[in-house]
Amino acid sequence: MGRFDGRVAIVSGAGQGIGAGIAARLASEGAAVGVLDLNADAASSSAEAITLAGGTAVGIGADVTSEEGVNAAVDQVVRELGGLDIVVNNAGITRDNMLFKMSVEDFDLVLAVHLRGTFLLTKAAQRHLVEQRYGRIVNLSSRSALGNRGQANYASAKAGVIAFTATAALELGPFGITVNAVAPGYIATDMTAATARRLGMDPEEHQKLAAEQIPVRRVGTPDDIAAVVAFFASEEAGYVSGQTLHVNGGQR
Repeated sequence: MGRFDGRVAIVSGAGQGIGAGIAARLASEGAAVGVLDLNADAASSSAEAITLAGGTAVGIGADVTSEEGVNAAVDQVVRELGGLDIVVNNAGITRDNMLFKMSVEDFDLVLAVHLRGTFLLTKAAQRHLVEQRYGRIVNLSSRSALGNRGQANYASAKAGVIAFTATAALELGPFGITVNAVAPGYIATDMTAATARRLGMDPEEHQKLAAEQIPVRRVGTPDDIAAVVAFFASEEAGYVSGQTLHVNGGQR
């Protein structure tokens, strides 16, 4: 028996990295998972990996900034997997630059994917969750929400996710729905590797230097985040809502 037997989850940005790790973790514990990603091929590959491991998943190409696309994706998950219980808003991008160099387009795009995307998927999903008076929503924020050089857009979006989480928890709690956020620190993914290269560094060297500043002396992995998301999505977390948990190896 798995913690999520009989449950259906939807995870955005699940074609790779943290999202793929979360989708795989939920599936390994019994959930049927709708794997959403802007890249439809990546979504299909992630879903196929889950299926080959013995789980149940469907890959769906979806742009989380599109209300029509998000609504269609949620409807497809409900139709093909039989319902919806768990929502993980993970989709994200970076367009890092110093404030004076950052374009308006890059500022708007990052906010649209992270913050508008979280709003749209939550809004589309809550119709089903409210009707059944049960649900678990987990949003991905970041340590960068506290401010990070070269990330005015990303930090603003992730701070917004924290505020959105707290507000949604207040509004949806009476319907048996919890809403929480996870704020990762340095996680070894393609996104952090791209950041390293942007700085002119080898990704492994970048990770090594970062680990020296982290109390537990290592960088995180997608599995570290997936474990915390799984807790928030579980029955054990039924009295936890409106919270943001920083998962960063002890950094302050």
